[in-house]
Amino acid sequence: MTRSEELFEKAVKLIPGGVNSPVRAFGSIGGCPRFIDHADGAYMYDVDGNKYLDFINSWGPMILGHNNPLIREAVIKACEKGLSYGAATEKEVEMAELITGIVPSIDMVRMVNSGTEAVMSAVRAARGYTGRNKIVKFMGCYHGHSDAMLVQAGSGVMTAGIPDSAGVPGGCTKDTLSAVYNDVDSVKTLFETFPEEIAAVIVEPVAANMGVVEPKREFLQGLRDLCTKYGAVLIFDEVITGFRLQLDGAQGFYGIQPDMTTFGKIIGAGMPVGAYGGKREIMSLISPAGPVYQAGTLSGNPVAMSAGLAQLNYLKDHPEVYTGLNAKSDWFFGEMKNILEECGKNYQINHVGSIGSLFFTETPVVNYATAKSSDTKAFAEYFKYMLENGCHFAPSQFEAIFLSAIQTKEELSGVLDMFHAYMMRK
Repeated sequence: MTRSEELFEKAVKLIPGGVNSPVRAFGSIGGCPRFIDHADGAYMYDVDGNKYLDFINSWGPMILGHNNPLIREAVIKACEKGLSYGAATEKEVEMAELITGIVPSIDMVRMVNSGTEAVMSAVRAARGYTGRNKIVKFMGCYHGHSDAMLVQAGSGVMTAGIPDSAGVPGGCTKDTLSAVYNDVDSVKTLFETFPEEIAAVIVEPVAANMGVVEPKREFLQGLRDLCTKYGAVLIFDEVITGFRLQLDGAQGFYGIQPDMTTFGKIIGAGMPVGAYGGKREIMSLISPAGPVYQAGTLSGNPVAMSAGLAQLNYLKDHPEVYTGLNAKSDWFFGEMKNILEECGKNYQINHVGSIGSLFFTETPVVNYATAKSSDTKAFAEYFKYMLENGCHFAPSQFEAIFLSAIQTKEELSGVLDMFHAYMMRK
């Protein structure tokens, strides 16, 4: 028995499912998760001494790779001053200045502790601002595990095969309306049905929790136009895309400005943190400035702020990181497509910038329904093969592949060779 197997055997007796987040579980592909000992650069190392080229990158924020020296030193210096104060610090102001300076749609920003908390707080602010209750979300888009958002939520919920969650009262979701991703008409119908009741539309500008699904350009513009017309708040959930597609995120990438934006762990270079921000007239309603209550002892934690500032300032000062990463990603996912064609496989490759997905389906994936047409058993076989050959992908058909700037073309070429060998033998 391996050390990972020993740990998992112990974990399932002490932790629900043996993991502290469902997306880490191997339930959909079989076997036990690899327990990681440490990570450095482009690689992670498990407790059994196995080395993996990492394509999860802590679900996105490790753009510069693991254990980056610049970020590590910033964290060490912050730790020397103390871990948490529960009081205001200069680092919080620096982070707010940085974010509002980078993202044009954000006039004010509030730090929180996770992407889930950011979304929950943004939705509350939108309701407080509009005086309305209903929220429009999209089938297959995941916005954290707060009660109102666990409706056809994608990601780990898709993998587990449960459309919603037990323990969520019907009253918590009665004002959550579901629309079809990439279908503006489905949203228009909801606005026509509830013209004065919809507080906000929340969307992943690039869907990344039913696998990666690129938005049609007219889709995002259509949402912007509908929200403007009906007086609703447009919220971009950029927990995945923020500061990853390019410095100002998907909204800069597509040239569409939302009213509010949510971010996750990338604000802290992978540390537990999140943020939400937007127009001054909305954010001015947040307590203690206004009547919309939200609080958090650990919000703006000085260690997390230091880590995030180190990474974001580096990315701001080195735009070539994005240029190189996106070019490398275009090449990598393009080569995957070429290999599939050569091997006579009509599987789907979707990618935007440095995030992408391989779908084991012949149906073009443009929304939740088409993503669900994927053959999850075929994915499981592929995942196991790649893991055994040193590639650490997310253990789910419906999660994204995240590339990092530190991965080399030589390393990725080796992965493509393995991919080619697998597809040839299948």
